[in-house]
Amino acid sequence: MSKYEAVIGMEVHAELLTESKMFCSCKNAFGGLPNSRCCPVCLGMPGSLPVMNRTAVEHVIRASLALNCSITPNAKFDRKNYFYPDLPKGYQISEYDLPIGVQGYLDIEVNGEKKRVHIRRVHLEEDTGKLEHVMGDESEVDFNRSGLPLMEIVTEFPPDMHTAEEARAYLTKLRQILTFIGVTDGKMEEGSLRCEPNLSVRIAGTEKMGTKTEIKNLNSFRAVFKGTEFEIDRQIALLESGGTVIQETRGWNDVKQQTFAQRTKEAEQEYRYFPEPDLVPLQITPEWIEAIRATLPELPDHACERFVTEYGLTKYDAETLTQSRSFALFFEETIKLGAHPKMSANWIMGEFSRLLNANNVDINDSKITPKSLVELIGLITNGTISGKMAKEIFEKMYEAGEDPGKLAEASGPQIKDSSVLETILDEVIASQTAVWDQLIAGDEKKFGYMVGQMMKASKGKGNPQEINRIITDRVARDRANSG
Repeated sequence: MSKYEAVIGMEVHAELLTESKMFCSCKNAFGGLPNSRCCPVCLGMPGSLPVMNRTAVEHVIRASLALNCSITPNAKFDRKNYFYPDLPKGYQISEYDLPIGVQGYLDIEVNGEKKRVHIRRVHLEEDTGKLEHVMGDESEVDFNRSGLPLMEIVTEFPPDMHTAEEARAYLTKLRQILTFIGVTDGKMEEGSLRCEPNLSVRIAGTEKMGTKTEIKNLNSFRAVFKGTEFEIDRQIALLESGGTVIQETRGWNDVKQQTFAQRTKEAEQEYRYFPEPDLVPLQITPEWIEAIRATLPELPDHACERFVTEYGLTKYDAETLTQSRSFALFFEETIKLGAHPKMSANWIMGEFSRLLNANNVDINDSKITPKSLVELIGLITNGTISGKMAKEIFEKMYEAGEDPGKLAEASGPQIKDSSVLETILDEVIASQTAVWDQLIAGDEKKFGYMVGQMMKASKGKGNPQEINRIITDRVARDRANSG
């Protein structure tokens, strides 16, 4: 057991799902021709004035409520002053001492143990531009991202997390909630969700905090885990060798799997915060809060528990289906249409997810509908098609959106004729004599193998129930004859 203990806080930035930017009417979208979605406001031109995006404010209130925060009735915007090439105004409009959400929490689970991670603040600000490092020391700046509505969620101090596993679990759970309530798309690969762990190490059992470092702009769960793990080990090794940890911002090199120094970390007073003079303070009334609370969907933890109790799913299945609200809604719709819960869950988490991931398609954009999946499951249940045929039909449904019943007819009927299946079994036994002898001798594991060989020989059209019955009867006869 290490004599050191890590102390990990987290700052998470989430770009909000709005039509326009935070303080201007430029379109909020990812990618596109550099500097094609800019105006005098988001470029910080003299004389331009910001106009607040109401939807962005409501998204932050919505997220704050989902994270069990209190809402500040008189939140306000401030100017955070610093100079960087991607910040055209020389300051960022943010919230300092009066953020929208305060004193919340989020519950996580690691290795079967639950932990509550306290949240200090949820505030709203504008995003910066993006630097593109082209060659050597040269960089180009794209201001398309400049001014996008950005929500920042900051954990409480002193932090509650102490391991890389907890840091990853926190980010995973936070992303799940934020995407579930529809305030961000959570696409980490596009920078919609960015994470910055702040961590230090100290002698275990002591209260005094060590010097912290910040790992900047991590955009995957793996990077959060690996980066945090590396930085903990780096700081411990540095202290053990008699060195000193300095307060700095560090980057993450995914190729080398290590952090690297970027710049010394600014102190809070260096930002010279002062109230934004071009924006009036927010007046967030109880009526406004309750109206937004009414728009919150069922949160993932509650949906997960309900899937277990109401539909008899395992905890694993329920947790998997509730990682995405779209998946959870798709599953529930199949149940409402009469499908078996476990079979529906298996198809959604198995073949459906595989095809969606392989083609990078959102479930809402797929040609598969709850109705078509219910029809397919019905064909399996009533014995019209086998499991293998169902997978082949499902792929065609996914590609063309065709009716499963018509596809089943085109594939030909299932083979249920016992005489035909007996002939196929004779052929399989002849080609698998050693395996059959082992089964007759009592090796029951070979039963499933023979079923698989029968399905293969019948090109997936053999009726599973009839195949099982025929093999069982033949095994009983051959064992009786051998005895």
